[in-house]
This record gives sequence, structure tokens and C-alpha cells, in this order.
Amino acid sequence: MKSISLKLTLAFLAVSLTVAGLAAVFTWQSTTREFETVVAERIQEEFTTKVVAYYQEHGSWLGIMPNLFPRPVQQPQQPPESNHPLQPQPQPAPIIFALADQNGMIVVPAGDYRPKEMVSDVNLAVGTPLDIDGVMVGTILLTGETPELSQTEERYLERTNQALLLATGAAAIIALLLGFALARSLTHPIRALTAATRKMASGDLVQEVSVRSQDELGELTASFNQMSVDLARATQSRRQMTADIAHDLGTPLTVLGGYLEAMKEGILESTPERIKVMHTEVMHLQHLVRDLRTLSLADAGQMSLNRQQVDVGALLRRVAASYQLGAEQNGIRLNVETGSPPLSLQIDEERMAQALGNLVSNALRYTSEEGAINIRSSVVDRQVLIVVQDTGSGIAAADLSRIFERFYRADQARNLAEGESGLGLAITRSIVEAHGGEISVNSEVGRGTRFEIRLKI
Repeated sequence: MKSISLKLTLAFLAVSLTVAGLAAVFTWQSTTREFETVVAERIQEEFTTKVVAYYQEHGSWLGIMPNLFPRPVQQPQQPPESNHPLQPQPQPAPIIFALADQNGMIVVPAGDYRPKEMVSDVNLAVGTPLDIDGVMVGTILLTGETPELSQTEERYLERTNQALLLATGAAAIIALLLGFALARSLTHPIRALTAATRKMASGDLVQEVSVRSQDELGELTASFNQMSVDLARATQSRRQMTADIAHDLGTPLTVLGGYLEAMKEGILESTPERIKVMHTEVMHLQHLVRDLRTLSLADAGQMSLNRQQVDVGALLRRVAASYQLGAEQNGIRLNVETGSPPLSLQIDEERMAQALGNLVSNALRYTSEEGAINIRSSVVDRQVLIVVQDTGSGIAAADLSRIFERFYRADQARNLAEGESGLGLAITRSIVEAHGGEISVNSEVGRGTRFEIRLKI
């Protein structure tokens, strides 16, 4: 039994049959019991009417048995040779109530009560007293025997039982149909998800399954759709990253290979200028490999941090000093603002300097002459807030959500021309998150960009 629909249908059917069967049994028992109670009350009422009428007529209980409750007549046996069988005579219904006189002596025996037996006060107390003109003349006693039903009453109970059986059968059929429909509706999203996953396994990563409900299955379907989009994007990003790595490695290697081959064949002489160009390309390769290693360590959760108590203001001034000359050469103001009192954090100073350096370097690249870059720190909500803000060209909204992706370049031509790998912001985010912090960005084209780093104190 591999089909979930079949399993759910049979489960619904079993539950419905169980509930309908139990309901039918309890209803049948309750109906029979209540019907027997009604019949017993009717017989008791008839019994009471008869015995009261007898007492009012005779003034005592003497002779009540042979007059009101004669014994059944014994039918004579039919001779074997007789061709005319005797017609059976109707027999009186058995007595299910006993009657005791005012002294507690049984005058009408029934059940376990015997003639002239003295009934205890306890049994008399649970009986029904008979009052005639305000005088208690006897007590009607229950014997616990089941009243005999008439043919009409038996037919009524039989029809009631038949109706219960029909209702149970109808409930089973309805449960089967509803169970099948419900099972189909529940398993339809599962079948759709299964088909979509098979397509993804065959290489078609972009799959979207219709969300038909707001329940857990709907949430699962929505999560699957989001996973499909993320997986397709990640795959595309991986392919792009592979192509970018190949390009970024290939360009300097091509330059180096060209120079070395030309020198080997004697076409070019080995001059200090050419050696400097080759050294620059080697440094670029080393920088790229170092960045890739940093990211691989961050992905594996193995980025080592040499945490020490570091003065935040001193760290910001150190980073600014590294880029002060470049800022002055380009006519850009580089300002540092630190709050008071001095702040200190348990961080890896070198790693955090690298992260902030990437932000400042990025700001210098996109800030024009007479622009400004501000680096400042403060305490907000028991966190240290470090802000790197520039007045540069800004980042388009379409690029803003992807600038922390590896090898993503908002301005492809400019970054490639300047030898940038596109890993700086990805490394910055990895370093900040390794410290348990968060980094965010806000930007507006033509008005500048603002990066915020939040670190727990």
C-alpha cells in the first residue's frame, strides 16, 4: 500500500465506521432502554388501575389473585391420531410488579417475591405507595424483570434498528466519498511537489508549484518555491563566480606569460619597468587567492579570530591613516568622528581593519573630487555602531540587494579596469558576521552610500 491517498481514504473510512458503529450501538441501547421504561410505566399504570379498582370494590385484598391474575390454563396434549388440532388459547402477560398490603405482606407475588412474604422496610421504601382516600393501603414493588413487548412494540424496535443500520451504512458510504475527496485534495500538493523535485533533479531548477491553501501544505509549497528560486540564483551565481575567477586569474597570467615568453625569445629586454609590471600582476594574483581563502574559511566556519580588547577610535584612525594620502591626492575629505567616552571591543583588530579598509577603499573609488568620506562610531541600543558614509555616486536600487555577493560588480567596466575582484564587500560581511555583528547598506544614486556595522558590546 504505497499510495497516501488510499491510506488516508481507508483511515477516514475506518474512523467513520468506528464512530458510526459506536453511535449506532449506543443509540440502540438507549432507545431500547428508554422504550422498555415507557412500556414498564404503562404496565405499572395499568397494574395500579386494576388493583386500586379491585380494592375500592372489595374493600380488601382478599381473592385478588384468582380474580385479577388467574394462573395460565394448562393446554391439553393433542392425541396423536387427532386430525383437528386444538387452537392455542392466549395466555395472560407475566406479572412484573408485586403488591404488598399495608402491613408489608405480599398479596400479589411476582419475581422473587413469594405469597404472604413479609417485605422489609428497605424494599418498601423504594416501592410506590398506593393511597386511597388518603389512606395507604399497599405498596407496588419492582421486580427487575423486563416487560414483555407486544407485536406492535417489537415491530417498532425492529424498524428502529433497521433505520440505525441504514444510517450506519449511509454514513460509511458518505465517509468513503468524503475521505477520498479529502485525501485527493491533501495529496495533490504533494504530487505536484514530487513532480517539481524530479524536474529539478533532471536539471530544470526553476520550478513553481501553485499554492492552493494557507495551511502547513501551503507553507511547504511556498517554501519549496522560494528554495527553487534561491537554488537557481545560487547556481547562476556559482557559474558567474567560476567565470569571474577564471577571468580574474586569466588576465594577470596572460600578462605574465606574454612578458616571460617575449623575454625568453629575446623580443623584449628585462627592464625594471617591465619587472615592476610583472610584480604588480603577481601581487594581484596573491591578493585574489588570499581573498578566496578568506571566504572559504568563512563558509566553513573556520575563520580564526585573534580577539583582543581594541580601542574603537584608534582602529578607525588607523584605517583612515592608511587611505589619507589617496584621499588627499583625489581632493576628497576623509574625516573620523569618535564618541566619548572611548569605546573598546573584544575583536580581531587585523580582520576588522581589513573589513573597514574595504569599505573606505570602495568609498574612495566612487567619490568624486571635493567629496567627503566620514567614518564615525557611537553606541546605539547597547551596540557599537560604526558608520562609513560617502558623498559618491551611490548605488542603484537594482544592485543594492546584491552588492555583498561574491564577484558582483555594479559597474563592471570600472571595477575590471581598476583590477578589483569584486570580493571586498563579501569579505567584509563575512568578517563582521564572524564577530557576531551585522552589516547593512543604504544608498541613493547621486547622493552617496552609507554602510553601518553593528557589534555587540
